[in-house]
Amino acid sequence: QVQLVESGGGLVQAGGSLRLSCAASGLTFNAYAMGWFCQVPGKEREFVAAISKNSYSTYYADSVKGRFTISRDNAKNTVSLQMNSLKPDDTAVYYCAASVLSGTPISPGNYAYWGKGTQVTVSS
Repeated sequence: QVQLVESGGGLVQAGGSLRLSCAASGLTFNAYAMGWFCQVPGKEREFVAAISKNSYSTYYADSVKGRFTISRDNAKNTVSLQMNSLKPDDTAVYYCAASVLSGTPISPGNYAYWGKGTQVTVSS
């Protein structure tokens, strides 16, 4: 059974930092591209960042470029999202997801497995 479990969310002031982590089990981790998405109530899930199977490629939404960094450790089956210079608009539930596709998929439909999410709240 595939499980993706996010951690590291919380409440932070604007300008602060958080590091999200996602622990994967039940799948061959290095066979999957990994992504982070976010969602606020009433809106569709949005792409944040993705990393290829071997970490050679990363891709970011324009809104987070220069502030967020995605990384993975295939030996530990984990993917992380370092979030710096946080803004109130970053407030959302953040999900990690796994895709069998190559490269850095950006569409939620390209991802087969999802975690349950972790809440990030940025106060002004």
